[in-house]
Amino acid sequence: MSDDKIEEAKAALRSAAHRKRAQFHHSLRTEASRAAIGHFLRDVPLATGETVAGYWPIRDELDIKELIAKLMDAGQPVCLPVVLGDEQPLELRLWQEGAPLYEAGFGTLAPDDEAPRVAPDVILMPLLGFDSAGTRLGYGGGYYDRTLAALSKRPRLIGFAFALQEVDHIPRQAHDVPLDMIVTDAGVRQFDRKAQAT
Repeated sequence: MSDDKIEEAKAALRSAAHRKRAQFHHSLRTEASRAAIGHFLRDVPLATGETVAGYWPIRDELDIKELIAKLMDAGQPVCLPVVLGDEQPLELRLWQEGAPLYEAGFGTLAPDDEAPRVAPDVILMPLLGFDSAGTRLGYGGGYYDRTLAALSKRPRLIGFAFALQEVDHIPRQAHDVPLDMIVTDAGVRQFDRKAQAT
């Protein structure tokens, strides 16, 4: 399939995914977010000192703010992404205990300009859809793709989504880096990186 055809297919998937997620009732969304956080804390091992890149949820994304707080309370280094501009990678800023957060574009919050920049060991990623091969359907801006390409090491990529966001198949392009895991209200699923490379 050509890149143009893949982009067309992804655009259609994005429209459907936006609609489906928006229809998920707020009260159920809150409950599902808590369930996903519980699965992560129980089933996803983190090494002491591993830096985790979280995200500040916008619109109807799965809300991981409680998870970020729990990781920080446990002494796990946490950073948050900042959009610097179109066609640029995200800047990942360490959120130090007690430091305030500021508006960082697109309705997100992040540490201020003086916060240290870090390269994370783990990235928790919001998404619109995912499939059984670990392919992530993002928003189409390419921010995470550019960020991953700019990092000197490949972090573990863990998607966060509601179980209802799973789709049958997402076409993958050369720059699409598959997830290592997906965490949903239904549990944690690990993807085989070796199988993804073939």
